[in-house]
Amino acid sequence: MDKTKLYFRATLLLALFLSACGTSAASPSAPTADPPPTAFASSLPLPTDTAAPTSTPLPTPTPTPHPLEIEAMRARSYPGSDIVIERELDPGVNYRRYYVSYLSEGLKIYALMTVPNGEKPPSGWPVIVFNHGYIPPQVYRTTERYVAYVDLIARSGYIVFRSDYRGHDQSEGQARGAYSNPDYTIDVLNAVASVKRYPDADPNRIGMWGHSMGGYITLRSMVISPDIKAGVIWAGVVASYPDLLYNWRRGPAASPDSMPRPGSWRTTFVQQYGSPETNPEFWNAISANSYLSEISGPIQLHHGTADTDVPVAFSETLFYQMLAAGQYVELYTYEGDNHNISNSFSTAMQRTIEFFDRYVK
Repeated sequence: MDKTKLYFRATLLLALFLSACGTSAASPSAPTADPPPTAFASSLPLPTDTAAPTSTPLPTPTPTPHPLEIEAMRARSYPGSDIVIERELDPGVNYRRYYVSYLSEGLKIYALMTVPNGEKPPSGWPVIVFNHGYIPPQVYRTTERYVAYVDLIARSGYIVFRSDYRGHDQSEGQARGAYSNPDYTIDVLNAVASVKRYPDADPNRIGMWGHSMGGYITLRSMVISPDIKAGVIWAGVVASYPDLLYNWRRGPAASPDSMPRPGSWRTTFVQQYGSPETNPEFWNAISANSYLSEISGPIQLHHGTADTDVPVAFSETLFYQMLAAGQYVELYTYEGDNHNISNSFSTAMQRTIEFFDRYVK
């Protein structure tokens, strides 16, 4: 019997409760149905006089902004393009699957797109833009990984649009990573613009799902664009940049206070811009967490407590930051579960789809 840590607010005090929730083991590649959860974790915005961790004040823009700065990314345009269907793939249970392409900064980016069968709603189908986590770009393939995730969302009546990001599989451009430059987030925001132009999509009903690195992209996208109505993040890299700098070391031998490796983006940023202690304005300006008061919609967070890739503390901290910013947020933690939430996969997916049904559909 796993325990799911459930958080919610009662009147003026934030209380923490543990509720037993039965789940059966499920593999992400072949999910099985779990019993319905015995409770639903939800939270309401904290009142202004409640003692809670405070969010970082909005930073003052620098005269020459770094491309990662949220204000600099807001100032960019994300026109997207018409979606081109390159070929049709084998269909799902109640939806069609396509290998498609769109444009991002002049680069041809490929994607997987699903479209429900049946009569299209008058305004078009709701959309979930799906942001995958880190997979080595040289081994990434469009039709591999996340198959069960996409299937369950697609069969629930959504268009699912999963971008390959630049430099992945056949997508043009260089895969330079997510944390030191804005490339992947730019590709996703252009995907949002492109799917808004797709005739079968409802441009006013777009949600976003992200895992791990894709959670980082999801959070950034939601403080940059008002088009994303709600986001679900699994095991997300959703910490501020100071936390990414000092408190993200993978593996059991990692030291939380160890210095960045020579040649890493962490070392380069510290050398160029100073540490968070000497130049907090820069580090706040590139952190999506500094802009949560302006996020485009509610967020649901999922994280396994035995995750060795991304600390569960990242999701827990974001939860409190969202509350302090007066935003709606939900957090589910899964006792002893891993980075993919494999043991509680079906329960987590059920909660994910219920959340999207409430805030997107």
